[in-house]
Amino acid sequence: MSKKFTTTSGIEIKDIYTSAKPLTETPGEFPFTRGIQKDMYRGRLWTMRQYAGFSTAEESNKRYHYLLAQGTMGLSVAFDLPTQIGYDSDHEMADGEVGKVGVAIDSLKDIEILFDGIELKKITTSMTINATASILLAMYIALAKKQGADLKEISGTIQNDILKEYAARGTYIYPPKASMRIITDIFEYCSKEVPKWNTISISGYHIREAGSTAVQELAFTLANGKAYLNAALEKGLDINVFAKRLSFFFNCHNNFFEEIAKFRAARRMWANITKSLGATDEKAMMLRFHTQTGGSTLTAQQPLNNVIRVANQAMAAVLGGTQSLHTNGYDEALSLPTEAAAKIALRTQQVIAFESGVTDTVDPLAGSYFVETLTDEIETAALIYIDKIDAMGGSVNAIENGYIQQEIANAAYQYQKEVESAERIIVGVNKFTQETEAITDTLTIDETIRIIQTEKINKLKAERNNEKVSLALNNLTEAAKSSDNLMPFILVAVEEYATLGEIADCLRNVFGEY
Repeated sequence: MSKKFTTTSGIEIKDIYTSAKPLTETPGEFPFTRGIQKDMYRGRLWTMRQYAGFSTAEESNKRYHYLLAQGTMGLSVAFDLPTQIGYDSDHEMADGEVGKVGVAIDSLKDIEILFDGIELKKITTSMTINATASILLAMYIALAKKQGADLKEISGTIQNDILKEYAARGTYIYPPKASMRIITDIFEYCSKEVPKWNTISISGYHIREAGSTAVQELAFTLANGKAYLNAALEKGLDINVFAKRLSFFFNCHNNFFEEIAKFRAARRMWANITKSLGATDEKAMMLRFHTQTGGSTLTAQQPLNNVIRVANQAMAAVLGGTQSLHTNGYDEALSLPTEAAAKIALRTQQVIAFESGVTDTVDPLAGSYFVETLTDEIETAALIYIDKIDAMGGSVNAIENGYIQQEIANAAYQYQKEVESAERIIVGVNKFTQETEAITDTLTIDETIRIIQTEKINKLKAERNNEKVSLALNNLTEAAKSSDNLMPFILVAVEEYATLGEIADCLRNVFGEY
C-alpha cells in the first residue's frame, strides 16, 4: 500500500496539481485573498516585533532599548502570570510566578518605568494581555497623557481575546458574559478616545499552541471573531467603525504550504463574514494579522535546529502576507530568550526582508496550482467547523459546553501519538538524536523579584492619596453594577495609582470568578 501524504490538518496532498480555478482577484481588493494592500511589502515591510518582558519593569526596559537599537520596529510586551490574572505581586497566589513568564506590572508606576526613555507616540506597542487588558490599556493611556502625546494618534494592540482563554490558555478571571461586556466597553471607548488603537487581537496562536490543527486554528479563531462582532453589534456599535480596529494573531507552524494557504483563506473568509454581518467599508472587511512562529515546535534537544525552524516559519508568514511578525528565540524551549537568541531571531526577519527577494512582488505564490487548491480546501474544512459552532449558538456556547476544548484535545493527542510512533519526524527528537546538547547559556529569573515588587507596592500605598484611590474604586464598583462604560472609571483609578489587583478585585466582587 502506497504512503498517504496529508497536511497536519489531514487534508490529502496529491502527487501533482495540474489545475486550479482561474485567478481573477486583485491584491488590495475584496475578498483580499492575495493581500490587503495593492503593493504589499513593496510599499511597506511588515512590522518586525520582538515579544519581550521578564523580571521587573527596570530589566524589561533595558531589553526594549536593546531591541530598538537592533532595528525592532515595534514593541511587544509579555506580562507575568499574576499580572495576567489580576493579582498584585504581593498576593499569595503570585508566589513563585512574579516576573517569570513576563514582566510584573502592579501599578502605573511600573508602566512609567517600563517605557522610561521611550516616546509612546513614536512606536506601536502590542500587549499580550486578556482578562486585565482594560487595566493595562488604561495604564498605557495614562502614561501617554503624562508624556503629552495626542491620544488620537497613539497606536498599538491589546490582545483582549478572552474567548480563546476559556478554550485554550486559561488566564481568564470573570465569567464569559461579564468578560464580553468589558471587551465591548473597550471597543466603544477606544472608537471615540483612542481611534488608532487595535482593541482586540483575535488569537489563533494559543489555540494552535494547545495542539489544534491549522484548520481548527483558523475555524475557531474566526468563530470567536464572529462572536465579538455580534457582541459589538448588540451594543449598537457601527461595524464599519469598530471592525477596522480588530486585528488577528496567528501561529506559523512547520508545514510550509499549509500555513501560507491558511493565511490566504483567513483573509477571504473574514471578508465574507464581515460583509454578511453588514460591513460595507472595505477597511472593515480586511483581516490584518500579526504572526508569531510556533513556540510549541521549538525543541530543547539540539536547540540550534530551532534557528532553521523559525526561518522556515517566518518565510511562510511573509509569503502568506502578514502585517507584523515575531520570530522566536532558538533557546525558548529552555528558558526566556537570551539577548543573543533575540538578536538572531530579529536578524532572521531582516535577512528575509532585505536579502531573499520575496518582498519584490505582491503575492509570489499566487497561481500555484497546489497553493490555490490548498487555500480552497482549508477554507472548506474550516467552514464546516464554523457552521457547527453557529448551530450551537456561537463560540460562547461552544466553549461553555466544551466542544472547542475537546476538538483541540483530540488533535493534540493525535499529533503526539504520531511523534511517539515516529510516523511524524521531529529532527533531533525522534530521529537524528545525539547524546549531549551544546547550549549552556540560558536566562534565569531571580526569586527575589517578588520582594522587590512588594516593597514597591508598600511604598506606593504609603505615598499615594488613599482617599482618592478609595473613591475611584467605589465609583468603579458602582459602574460595574450598572451598564455604564467601565473604561473611564478604570482610567481614573489607574491615574490615582490604584494597583492592578485592587481594580481587578472590584470587578471580581461584582462579576464573580469563572
